[in-house]
Amino acid sequence: MKKLILILLAFTSLLSYAQKTENIIIITTDGFRWQEVFKGMDKEIADNKRFNQGDRKYIYKKYGSADIAEARQKIMPFLWSEIASKGQIYGNRDLGNKVDVTNKYWISYPGYSEMMTGNADNAVNSNHYKDNPNVNVLEFLNQQPNLNGKVKAFGAWNAFDRILNEKRSGFPVISAFDSIGGNNPTETQKLLNAMRDNSYKPFHEDECLDVFTHYQAMDELKTKKPKVLYIAYGETDEWAHSGQYRSYLDAANQVDKWIKEIWEFVQNDPQYKNKTTLIITVDHGRGDKKKKEWTDHGSDVAGASEIWFAAMGPEIAPKGEVKTQSQLYQKQTAQTIAKVMGYTFTSSHPVADEIKEIFHE
Repeated sequence: MKKLILILLAFTSLLSYAQKTENIIIITTDGFRWQEVFKGMDKEIADNKRFNQGDRKYIYKKYGSADIAEARQKIMPFLWSEIASKGQIYGNRDLGNKVDVTNKYWISYPGYSEMMTGNADNAVNSNHYKDNPNVNVLEFLNQQPNLNGKVKAFGAWNAFDRILNEKRSGFPVISAFDSIGGNNPTETQKLLNAMRDNSYKPFHEDECLDVFTHYQAMDELKTKKPKVLYIAYGETDEWAHSGQYRSYLDAANQVDKWIKEIWEFVQNDPQYKNKTTLIITVDHGRGDKKKKEWTDHGSDVAGASEIWFAAMGPEIAPKGEVKTQSQLYQKQTAQTIAKVMGYTFTSSHPVADEIKEIFHE
């Protein structure tokens, strides 16, 4: 009898940690620094007339606090409430918890490529690089019978067509000013297309405002119900390059609000509720040792290799902010995405191991 009880307990334990995730949503916000994620508004930058857009009072009123926990929550309230209580957040280097890119360029295309392919390919060395020869994890998942035709990517930046190699990968990549809905768009899609095309274009034709990427992705989520969805926001990077700290913080705060909107929809939809994992990360860091370099990144900018990572979902143990000393790498993201969905990502090129620490033991 004791032996039978032990077997039943072991079986029950296995069931409790059996594969539960059926859907995954990956979100990136380009070049948003770990410093603001974990420490909140940077007073030195906010006080600098070169960067505060003449709006120091607004910045302090909305994001200022002497308490670090409150300051970071003012920028990303959903991250530091829901995800901090039910998921995991990595990258607070002040505690020795490190996440870094492996590629040596510390710019966007190589970063997204490393993230999605699990491979820091030194040949991928520019934001203008050709169609990515490396196979990405979304492409791999789209080849699985249960997921084929249920993978979709939306990115504000037009380079995502090349990064994810839309020509080869077999799943749609809606980037920048691409229209949605094909030849038979719905009325909602027609409106979204028209609003995007007639919008303010501060980044010219290379990149649309994040609001259009977000609501295009939300329309897809609500109507087509993809099982694998990637959303890439870009304004955090663009406003940082422009030296506009208020807009940079506002863009990050807005992304946090959109993540909350996505999660609330997910948790109120029968296909997604309690069966969806959320992964959030970035493509690169930014300067900080020299404060004026917060606007920039690249191999010549100290600290631009430093990133962060967050996850929440059925497979993810609720550890909150991870405070142990450890070293994770961007290239581990791809296999982590695959493992969350119950697969092992294999390719002709090297694929780094998953982040084992995030899973239930």
